[in-house]
Formats: sequence, structure tokens, C-alpha cells
Amino acid sequence: MRLSATEIDIGTRNPTVLLNGADAEEIGVNALDRVQLTYDGRTTVGLVEVTEKLVPRGTIGVTERLAHVTGEVDVSPAPKPNAVAYIRKKLDDIELEPHEIAAIVRDIDSDRLSDVELGAYATGVYTNGLSRAETTALTEAMTEAGEIIDWGEEPIADKHSIGGVAGNRVTPIVVAIVATAGVKIPKTSSRAVTSPAGTADTMEVFCEVEFTLEEVRDIVAETNGCFVWGGGVNLSPVDDKIIRAETPLSLDPPGQLMASVLSKKKSAGSTHVLIDLPYGEGAKVESLAEARELAEDFRVVGEHLGLVIECTITKGGQPIGRGIGPVLEARDVLQVLQGAGPTELRLKALRLADILLECCGVDADATRILDSGEALATFRRIVAAQQGDPDVELDDLQPGSETEVIRASRDGVVSHVDNRVVSDIARRAGAPRDMGAGLSLHRRVGEEVTAGDPLYTIHAEQAAKLDDAVALAGRVEAVRVRPPQDALVERF
Repeated sequence: MRLSATEIDIGTRNPTVLLNGADAEEIGVNALDRVQLTYDGRTTVGLVEVTEKLVPRGTIGVTERLAHVTGEVDVSPAPKPNAVAYIRKKLDDIELEPHEIAAIVRDIDSDRLSDVELGAYATGVYTNGLSRAETTALTEAMTEAGEIIDWGEEPIADKHSIGGVAGNRVTPIVVAIVATAGVKIPKTSSRAVTSPAGTADTMEVFCEVEFTLEEVRDIVAETNGCFVWGGGVNLSPVDDKIIRAETPLSLDPPGQLMASVLSKKKSAGSTHVLIDLPYGEGAKVESLAEARELAEDFRVVGEHLGLVIECTITKGGQPIGRGIGPVLEARDVLQVLQGAGPTELRLKALRLADILLECCGVDADATRILDSGEALATFRRIVAAQQGDPDVELDDLQPGSETEVIRASRDGVVSHVDNRVVSDIARRAGAPRDMGAGLSLHRRVGEEVTAGDPLYTIHAEQAAKLDDAVALAGRVEAVRVRPPQDALVERF
């Protein structure tokens, strides 16, 4: 059928066309089907949306991704990509071959899958999992889909935590220590998906985090390290598209998690990678046995890719730092670099830095580097290289002024601080979009409290969001207080 193309100003990620309902019926397509568009001797494919009012009969509306389609266009039904059949196989719990996984990745990369089809992929992986062979094939395909940095030397260090623990902002401290020791550590990080802040969100409090690959090279050449958003340098771009499909239901299956992490490390040119696997009640990984199994999978898949993988299994049953949210976590980081800050955050960062340096074959003392002020100096150099203020101090990092203190309702001992719940409250307060929003913890597990003592403070930049966070805090138990005897022995 021949139609006249007209551009429609509707934002979509996919190459989408709008057809009048009568024209769609005549062509024989429905919403989310595909049509082949032939114009000026060229051919492309678009996803269909059907409308009765936005375009008249005889016209095809093309969105920005298809703005090059102009004039008279021959429109006919197009077959679904092969990836759709492979996604159905995964939904049926059939192991996929490497070429099938590669086809799925290619179609995700080129935006040939609808949001429904991409959601079905995420669901299939979450429900039926990925074998080691599938995970390896997926990691390789995701790596090849984007840019790959070659630093021309070894070791190139990297560090990643699988997440799930609030306030676990050790990465900026580790990077500063390792870079000071003379090891290149070009850290690319994600923004928050379901948490109140990712490393990129926290570092954006200090400096810019979006740079081109050439700019990243210059920053690392000058300082030995960087803190940049991975999505800005086209490293494993398919990962970001899959994350968008996983986010609404907070899906993060182990196989996809490994492929996500390792594809980005391989793309960033890393050779020696430390993977932090926190476990505990409320964390992403709840049992020690599960953490050990995941560590072994990381090692096997990483070694297949030519990476030296070191895994640490750490306790993650409660938040690590005291601040949760971009500005509050930035304050914790700066305090530790200045020789103060939360003890747990300092100790964990030091231990991880020592392990990563040992993994890279470098004889250096992380504690000496931190306590001497050298790590702080390196951190400030990286911030300056990333167009931030190298002289930033704590007084410059102020959280949201709308606050509410949540207090203990009884005497007792703190028996648990729930990672998921405190993260939910911080997000309800506006984090990470509102950088000053979040939550400050005043008590940790094992500490005694008296009725009326502050347990945590909610910070927000807007009164309405503070009200939402306070309402949620009233319905849940973020900080569990039990009588002293109950804190030691609980009945099940």
C-alpha cells in the first residue's frame, strides 16, 4: 500500500510509525506489528502504532528515529526478527545457542524489538535463568555490541559491587587509593536503577560524569583514574536497554547480572577485576551459599573472557555508610578520604583496595595511602579533571532542608536495619533525582536505644516528597528495635 510520509513529534526509543486504523486494517497489521517501508530505492522497518485521529487515511506518521523516510512510501507487513522466536524458547525454558543469543543482542542493540518483546526477554531470563554457557555467550555478544577500550598495558584495575546494600559507596575511595598506588583504574559506573544512588549519581555531586572515550583517556592519563557514567561512553550499550526493561519489576537475575558487569569491564579494557558480593538479610544475595556460587560463576565466565577475577564475599545485612542518597553518600566518601567518616565504610574500602592491589601484583599499603592524605589528593585531582571543584568541603555538600526525624518507640537494641526498606524511603523522598534527598542513619545493629532516641533522619528537597517518605516510614520498620534479650534470640 502506498502512503504519504509525514513526521510526527512523538518521542519513542524504537523506530515507530503511526497508521490510521483503516489503513492498518487494509495492510493487515496491528499495533506492535512491523511494517516494511520502501522509499527512494531504500528499505527500512518500523514498529506499528494505530491511531484514529493523529494521522488521516493515506498518510503514515514517522517518528524521529524514522525521520529520513520521506515522500511516497510503499508499506507492507514485515516479518518478526528471529530474536522473537529465540525469546519464546527462553520463555519455554530451552537453553539458547550462542548464535541465538547473539541475534537477540543484535536486535536489542538496533532497537528492533518492541518494549513488550524486550520485557518478555527479561521475564524469560528471570524465570528460567541462564546457564554458564549462555551467560558467557551473552557477555561476549554484549561486549561486541559497543566500544572496546584498549589501554595498551596491564594491569588495568576495576571494581564492582553487585549492589543491594544501601550506602555502600566504597568505589570512590578504592579508586582514589588504587590510582595513588600507580595502577590505572578507569571506573565506569551506572546510575541508580532501583537504589537511591549509584556511584555515578554520587560522583555527580562532585563533578561531571558524562564524557567521550577520548576525554576518558585524557582524564586517566592525567590522574590514573576516573569516575564516569558508563552509558555516556557506549560501553556495552545493550545492557542499558535491558536494564530499562528490568527496572519496572526490579528484576536482576544472576546470569544477566554477570553479563552486565563483565561485558562493561571487558569493554572498559579492564584486565584485573574485583567483584564485591555482599550477602545478608535484605541484600540482593541473602545467603552465604548463594554468594559462593555466584563468585564461582563470576570467576569461570571472567576467565573465559581473559579477565583476572577476584571475588570478595562481604556482610551486607545492613547499610555500610550512614548516608543514603547522592549528597549524603558524597559526604560519607569525603569524610573517609579526610580521615573520619563511618568506620564500616572506611574499613571495607581499605580491605577491598588491598585485595585489588594484591590482585594486580602491586605491593602497596592502602591504609598508609589513605591516612597520609594521598588518596584525598588523588580524588581531588580526578574531580578537577572531570570539571568539578577540587576544593569542595563538607559544608558545600548540604542535604535537603525538608527533614523528619524517625525515633525509637521503645527501649531496646537495634537488631536489624533493612536495606530494601531504607532504600525505598530514600527514593520516596526524591533520591536520586533530587540529589539532596535521602536518609541519614543514626543507629546500627547492636546499638542500644531508649524510647525517643533518633533512629534516622529523612531528608527531602520538596515538602510533598518528605510527606510521602514519612508516610511510608510509618507503615514499615526500617530499623528494628527489640528488647535486649529478643535481640539475641528470636522465635520463628
